[in-house]
Amino acid sequence: MDLRAIAMGLAFAIMWSSAFASARIIVADAPPMGSLALRFLISGLIGVAIARALGESWRLTPAQWRATLIFGLCQNALYLGLNFIAMQTVEASLAAIIASTMPLLVALVGWLFFREFVRPLGIFGLAAGFAGVTLIMGARLGGGADLVGVGLCVVGVMALTFATRAVQGASAGGNVMMVVGLQMFVGAAILAGPALAFESFEVRWSWQLVAAFAYTTLVPGLAATWVWFWLVGRIGPVRAATFHFLNPFFGVAIAALLLGERMGIIDAIGVAVIMAGILAVQLARQPGRPQPG
Repeated sequence: MDLRAIAMGLAFAIMWSSAFASARIIVADAPPMGSLALRFLISGLIGVAIARALGESWRLTPAQWRATLIFGLCQNALYLGLNFIAMQTVEASLAAIIASTMPLLVALVGWLFFREFVRPLGIFGLAAGFAGVTLIMGARLGGGADLVGVGLCVVGVMALTFATRAVQGASAGGNVMMVVGLQMFVGAAILAGPALAFESFEVRWSWQLVAAFAYTTLVPGLAATWVWFWLVGRIGPVRAATFHFLNPFFGVAIAALLLGERMGIIDAIGVAVIMAGILAVQLARQPGRPQPG
């Protein structure tokens, strides 16, 4: 893995993890689904405009169209939509920890349903990762965390897991920014109906809300998605997913820094165990070096 890929991977982890704190700020003062649909619309317009300026085409490969629809539905409408709703009552750090289990779930699904070989290190990582999650969830639920909100986060990360397994091939054939922009439109279209039907348009305007909305639109919304597709195309989905092991730490740290959310000793231990588990799973999935003949 070259230095540029490492730098981009670290940038992705920070951008991805910061989305939870900015989302928490938004949903405190604005309707979640309506805010997210508007964010997707703006991100999509910017993304498609950038793609056209770069000379990218509307003509996507079948794999890219499939990834566009799946990502728009599963990542944007379901994963992000459910997380935005949940973070009205769930702390950003807890939502980030639940979402960070995605690499563990991807490996578990591959092992259980697709008969993918998992090395002993990977099995240890799965056990450690889920043990860390159980430790944190037990402490947070015992401390009064909203069970419905936690359930929405869990369903959301399952949708993200499905999208991640289905997205391979999206970066092949170029037009990566076009894929990023178009899948935003899919998410906006799906969320617009429920937002109009079930939400009010009451917004408490503040500079924090405007800044958080602008940030989440441009950075986690566009930049992080583009970097993820770029990483998958450059180093493959397995190596790219290794950077997810940093997400529990960054998610909790950013929420503590920006929102003042407390992190107890059990949280710290759980985050460390989850990070170790994710790293072990990803290292176990790396292709082995050929033996000298």
